Formats: sequence, structure tokens, C-alpha cells
Amino acid sequence: MRLRKRLVAFIIIAQSFLLLAHFVLYETWTFSSPNGHSAGPLWINLVVGFLSVTFVLASLLAFRYTNAFVRTFYRVAAVWVGLLSFLAIAAACCWIIFAVAVLAGLNADFHRIVELLFGVAAVTGFCGILNASWTRVTRTTVRLANLPAAWRGRKAALISDLHLGHVRNSGFLRRMVAQILREEPHAIFIAGDLYDGTAIDAARAAEPLALLSASHGVYFVAGNHEQFGDDSKYLQAIAAAGVRVLNNEKVEVDGLQIIGVPYRNAWRHNSLASALHSIRLDRDRASILLTHAPDHPEIAEAAGISLQLSGHTHLGQFIPWSWIARRIYRQFVYGLSRIGKMQVFTSSGAGTWGPPLRLGSNPEIVVLQFE
Repeated sequence: MRLRKRLVAFIIIAQSFLLLAHFVLYETWTFSSPNGHSAGPLWINLVVGFLSVTFVLASLLAFRYTNAFVRTFYRVAAVWVGLLSFLAIAAACCWIIFAVAVLAGLNADFHRIVELLFGVAAVTGFCGILNASWTRVTRTTVRLANLPAAWRGRKAALISDLHLGHVRNSGFLRRMVAQILREEPHAIFIAGDLYDGTAIDAARAAEPLALLSASHGVYFVAGNHEQFGDDSKYLQAIAAAGVRVLNNEKVEVDGLQIIGVPYRNAWRHNSLASALHSIRLDRDRASILLTHAPDHPEIAEAAGISLQLSGHTHLGQFIPWSWIARRIYRQFVYGLSRIGKMQVFTSSGAGTWGPPLRLGSNPEIVVLQFE
């Protein structure tokens, strides 16, 4: 019941923001029009009204149904809501320029300004769509104290946040698997949100995982999108594909401790501390913690973890959300960072949530080399 109330509240808040954003766009365009401020033709009002509810409506359908119509509708709505973010920023800039011009006594052509900035916003949004479809390989060297001799010079691949669902599916996963295998890693870590949490044939979507092969294992830990509700269908599909699902447990491979704590047990201070305590980590040997989000690295550091691998943040995907992500996760929002004796690597992820756009963040597969 509490979860349902939170969901309803989230839907109301999200829809309110979308209505406000569309209102701002509409008012900016009509106010700047050569004919002056007018309501415009009825069909334009209807189109703007429909666009303002498409993403929430498409999301609600996506959580219950999976068919060609819903997938197409969701993709179109997701692209539009991404473009809307850039257009809303452009609208705000238009009003700032207009206000400065009025205060300075300048006779600026407001309609030309709106046309120019809206055009730039649209082009920027489409560049973000192209960027989101180009997955890079990010390489970094990690030096760990007490690293077993057998692991020196070995490589591991880290991938997270593929968000398989109505935008990306098994075809996307198959391409990611092929890209990982070309790197010939000794171990592969999947840091959650393999699925988007929407309606999907989980087993069919996970089939490409069976192609993954690494001499020291392939490991998965659940993210928040797998654990919106019952995660059993996702975890069973992943395990059936031959991937080791880590659930508050430790695996030892050639002296290296590999630990996995799913999102449900890691997003609160106390539950993460309790999970790590129950695992009985050997603090005198190197260890890797695989957990979806970099929420509480201080807890992992206090438990004696050497390296934490996470995703979740997407580096915000694009502005203004990237500013918010940096504000929340600070130095742990992306890349390799340190807290005390522990290092943290946060990946920006390979896929996208919601709008399939990225600007200022790149979709990636991370290759870690241990020294």
C-alpha cells in the first residue's frame, strides 16, 4: 500500500512538471509570434495537450504490456520528453535574453531569438540521440593493496544499466556481449539494471548472456529496476543464461574476494552494513564489492572493501539532470575515486532510462586492469 501511494505521488509530480514545461514552451512560442500573443489554432492546442501526457501514459502502458504498438509509442514519447528538456532550457534562456533586452532598452527580435534557440535545442537533442547509440570502451588501471599475484595484469569488464525493455532489447545486449568478448576479460561484472523493469520476456531478453565467457567468472548483482517488485523472474533468467547472481555473498577466485550486495540490501546505511558484516570479509586480503549504486561508499570502506564497482548514476545522461546527479553523488558520480583506503569506480552505464539521449555522458563498457 505504501509503495502504491509513493508511485501515485511520483506520477502526479512527474505529470505536473511535464504540464508546466509544455505550458512554458507554448507560451514562449505564442508570445513571440509575429501575430502577438494568441491561443493559436485548436489543433495546435490539442497536439500540445496530448504531448504533455504521452510519457506518463506510455510508461504506464509499458509496465503492463509489451507489443509493437506500446514499444513504438513508448520510444516516441521517450524521445519527445528528452527533447522537451532541451527546449525548456531554451525557453528559459529566451525569457532571460528578453528581460535583459527590455532592461537595457534594446529592441530585440524576440521571435527570431526563440526560433534560433529552439532550433539549437532540437539539434542538440538529436545529437544526444546519436551519442546514446554509440557505446565506447573506457579503460582504466586499478592498483589494489594486497592484490593476489595471480591477478596482477588481469582484466575485468564492468557493464551496467543496459535497461532492456521497450527501447533496447536482446539485439542491443547481443552487441554489448560481442564488444565485451573482444576485450578478452578474465572476469565480467554486471552491476545491475540489466532490465528496465517494464513488461518484457525476461528469459528471451537474457539469452545473449549465455555467450559471455570469462575464465574467472561472470557475475551479476540486482539494481533498483530489477527490484521495483518481485525480482525472481529477472534473476532466474540471468542465472539460466549461466551468469552467477550474487545475493549478499562472497566468492573467492585465486585469492581475490568478490562480493555482491543487491540494491534492495544496499540503499540504506544499516542494511548495507549488516549485509557486509554477515559476509565475513577478510580485511587483510584484496576484495571487490559489486553493488548497483554508489550510495554509501563510507560503509563499504569501513567494512574493509578494497574496490567498489557500481553504476546507477548514468552521469545524469544529459542536462539538467547531470547537474542533479553530480549534486547527489559528488565525486562518486562517475569514474575512479577514493574514500579512505577504498577505491570506487562508477560507470555511466551502457543504456539509458527514459529518454534515449546522452549529452555530456557517454554509454560505456569499462575495462579494468589490475596492478
